[in-house]
Amino acid sequence: MSELGIFFRIYVPTMKNTYSAAAIIAFMNSWNNYIWPLIILQSPKNHTIPLLISKLGSSYSPDYGVMMTAIVIATLPTALVFFLMQKHFVSGMLGSVKG
Repeated sequence: MSELGIFFRIYVPTMKNTYSAAAIIAFMNSWNNYIWPLIILQSPKNHTIPLLISKLGSSYSPDYGVMMTAIVIATLPTALVFFLMQKHFVSGMLGSVKG
């Protein structure tokens, strides 16, 4: 078996849970990113959800109902990804502690 075959048939399947845990963390970090989109995006129509939530809270009298609705909507994708991959996430975290 070649080195590439060993990598894809032995190493990758054993590290699947760790990869999925890293994917969840990377997704959550990129979804909740604030500074980079603030620097890069110039047009208000391209702003991300964290930027819009920040704008909602920065007015003189913020509408807390709209702000909380936006926060729930922003939280749903990360919660959905986490709950769908929860088993792999926990296994990946436990696998990284064993060693």
